[in-house]
Amino acid sequence: MKKILYSLLIFFCIGNSLAQQTPADKQTKDFSIEGATAHLGNGQIIENSLIMVSDGKIVFIGNSMIKIVRRGTIINAKGKHVYPGFIAANASLGLVEIDAVKASDDQEEIGSMNPHIRSLIAYNAESKIIESMRPNGVLMAQITPRGGTISGTSSVMQLDAWNWEDAAIKVDDAIHMNWPGSFTSGRWWLGEDPALKVNKNYIKNINKIKSYFLNAKNYLTSNSSKTHLPYQATKDLFNGIKKLFIHASGQREITDAITICKELGINNIVIVHGEGAEKVSDLLVKNNVPVVLDRPHRNPNNEDDAYDYTYTIAKTLIDKGVLVSLGMEGQMERMNTRNLPFYAGTFAAHGLDKEVALQLLTSNTAKILGIDDFVGTLEVGKDATLFISEGDALDMRTNILSKAFIQGREISLESHQTKLWKRYSNKYKTK
Repeated sequence: MKKILYSLLIFFCIGNSLAQQTPADKQTKDFSIEGATAHLGNGQIIENSLIMVSDGKIVFIGNSMIKIVRRGTIINAKGKHVYPGFIAANASLGLVEIDAVKASDDQEEIGSMNPHIRSLIAYNAESKIIESMRPNGVLMAQITPRGGTISGTSSVMQLDAWNWEDAAIKVDDAIHMNWPGSFTSGRWWLGEDPALKVNKNYIKNINKIKSYFLNAKNYLTSNSSKTHLPYQATKDLFNGIKKLFIHASGQREITDAITICKELGINNIVIVHGEGAEKVSDLLVKNNVPVVLDRPHRNPNNEDDAYDYTYTIAKTLIDKGVLVSLGMEGQMERMNTRNLPFYAGTFAAHGLDKEVALQLLTSNTAKILGIDDFVGTLEVGKDATLFISEGDALDMRTNILSKAFIQGREISLESHQTKLWKRYSNKYKTK
């Protein structure tokens, strides 16, 4: 018995050390999903649905009572639910594997102004953490760098790939900037007063940002023969092709960020975090500025906020006409990204319609990331990036996936370690 256990341990350790994800092959055979309740991701539902997929695309979606020839293999999903693949905005998946191991941490670079730094080429498609996203329906993510004033450039990836080239579905979608706070707190670990106080350097820090973008703008219009990679990286901000994601909280900060960027000629803006955004909702709507909210499972930042502020902020903003999504930045963010649908479920439990809460992870996020022409909803012509769940996908008790597809490829919902354990436990099973 000891020899068997010892052999099992060795096999498991060797397999774990050599573990590599095996992404699904390109779709070669058509299939049809029949009988499920289809949640389209745009607020609509089709009961007893029929979804047909060919060459990675949805070619038909409607009621299964329609007399039409089914394509390929028929998947009986009666009593189950079909959803578009969930999209995690403002995530750092694949940039850090183990926080305590510096060599596996590639989420930020030295320096404060790094618009040219690309998360794309640092992305580790073989991350074991990424494997844990798919069983909860998180199939895509905006991979975002951290740190500095201008952190760098994000890209949108699908989470079943051999490498970053295969994973990328939108390259260099946005530049991310951390807006300074008008208040600051002391460093308690150095014995300083941790209470909030007015940041005396707030205006100075804003002027640095203005000066940087003005210099970049002057460089881009000067036809200089000297190459300046950081300035060159900002080009698409001024022509509106690329978005500027401004990580900011507070009424004053959000107002200043929008106003100053408009003055600089940067109009394609997204606010990330958005604490206090409900107080400037008119400004957000007027300038067509979406908000990527933080996770709701946290305490409010301000003493005068309602106790349930973080749970109701999504409904408050949506009721005011703001386009809202859900991001993942924060403590233990990579591990917690798998809980993305349950955070949306929390918003639904505090007044937001469940199908509207679903949009925070599907159509709304796709619109904000500029990928809504091919993902985010279940529609004819869009990628067949979707999954079948035994029940409500926003409820952790019933979000049990039976199948998932990315661009029509049926992907694995088990980690490599789980497969190894099953293989070796069956091999050495005793009667």
